[in-house]
Amino acid sequence: MDKQTLIEKIKAMAAAPSCCATLKATAAVYLDAVGTANEKIAAQNLIAEIEQDITPIDGLVAFAHSEQAIQYFGAEGAKKFAAHADELKASGAEYCDCGACAPAVEILQHKEILLA
Repeated sequence: MDKQTLIEKIKAMAAAPSCCATLKATAAVYLDAVGTANEKIAAQNLIAEIEQDITPIDGLVAFAHSEQAIQYFGAEGAKKFAAHADELKASGAEYCDCGACAPAVEILQHKEILLA
């Protein structure tokens, strides 16, 4: 993977409805810093924020089976979401596969490119 591909992953992660506000803001700071003297520190901050915000599979499963999920998705939606989370865990996934977490996993796997 190259840096430009990672930048596209960062943009996709930040654009995802499931991306939290703090991570969106940290991604925006990184994207603004690309090509400047501040890029490396912005990359370090972005990676730290991703590591803090990415949802481990057990957290996803717990949320999917919670009252919060029912309130958020409705009873039927929460049932489908819980089944998806359970299938994801059974498949060996380590993290959530939402629009923010999936690119975040890829970014973390190639973080050395951002830190170079």
